[in-house]
Amino acid sequence: LEVASICQTADPLAISGSVLALGRAPLQQPRSTFSGRLNSLQELQLLEIMCNYFQEQTKDSVRQIIFSSLFSPQGNKADDSRMSLLGKLVSMAVAVCRIPVLECAASWLQRTPVVYCVRLARALVDDYCCLVPGSVQTLKQIFSASPRFCCQFITSVTALYDLSSDDLIPPLDLLEMIVSWIFEDPRLILITFLNTPIAANLPIGFLELTPLTGLIRWCVKAPLAYKRKKKPSLSNGHVATKVTKDSGGMDRDPHLLYSKLHLNVLQVLMMLQVHLTEKNLYGRLGLVLFDHMVPLVEEINRLADELNPLNASQEIELSLDRLAQALQVAMASGALLCTRDDLRTLCSRLPHNKAHTVPFLPPPPPLGVGKFPGI
Repeated sequence: LEVASICQTADPLAISGSVLALGRAPLQQPRSTFSGRLNSLQELQLLEIMCNYFQEQTKDSVRQIIFSSLFSPQGNKADDSRMSLLGKLVSMAVAVCRIPVLECAASWLQRTPVVYCVRLARALVDDYCCLVPGSVQTLKQIFSASPRFCCQFITSVTALYDLSSDDLIPPLDLLEMIVSWIFEDPRLILITFLNTPIAANLPIGFLELTPLTGLIRWCVKAPLAYKRKKKPSLSNGHVATKVTKDSGGMDRDPHLLYSKLHLNVLQVLMMLQVHLTEKNLYGRLGLVLFDHMVPLVEEINRLADELNPLNASQEIELSLDRLAQALQVAMASGALLCTRDDLRTLCSRLPHNKAHTVPFLPPPPPLGVGKFPGI
């Protein structure tokens, strides 16, 4: 690892070339066949050199080129090593607040297929929300350092945790952190959309421009997914709900967190008409895709069938209320592009509920607490 001394003396082009060569070395072959496999200390030194290089490189274009050259998936067996190293690099950047690395990672997430994005998201969630209690506070603090990365991270974790099984319910620390971010600044989830030149037709297989669809999925499916996860009812008919407390002693009831998140999502949807109009995309670009609402309706039906409707009537009603509210506000703001007939056909597939009629009401009034029942 003599490149450390090179980084102190050589010109910028030499430094970039050295870092690129050093970073690529473990990635040329699959980890199992690479004869020069790094030990833990060497890997830590490599990550430190990379972090320092990206921090000290003053030209963003050079940083982006080097980062892309090192970590863009190539479709070969070395991608596993590439993703492992990337996860550790970004995790270190979070720990020591290396903003240039986080900004490069945000760009990487935007231009990389979603199947790789969720792998990076899982690595960060494992490091900061699962392995060491309390470490989520370190991840939480990057909100002010790199909002762009936070936006892309939220989009990635909503793609990863789709609540399709108990294992894919977001960890409570992750949920609480994301809710606190969005509550503090709802525009956070629009950063990529607001700062990206956009064509009306978006590429398939990549992260969406906003995490709105994923957050709607979380809020709508949460009542049913948590009902599925609960233990059987007690003899008095009530269900024991575990409510954890944070270090300050405050309750962290996931149901309250999802309720708060749902209100924030509705607030963001209400903002979109102005932004879409400013970008000349109103009526041309749907940020909440109708094609993604179809499988969501199917998932609600599956969950409702999986649960006994007689024992989950309140959860089913809450899920349908949230879906109806999200569809209504998204359609009124221009974020959801479809006809009312399309929406009526879609909602006809849902379990019978009063919420069926909500999407066909006139546009909602200005949003405020209490405007939407059943949040």
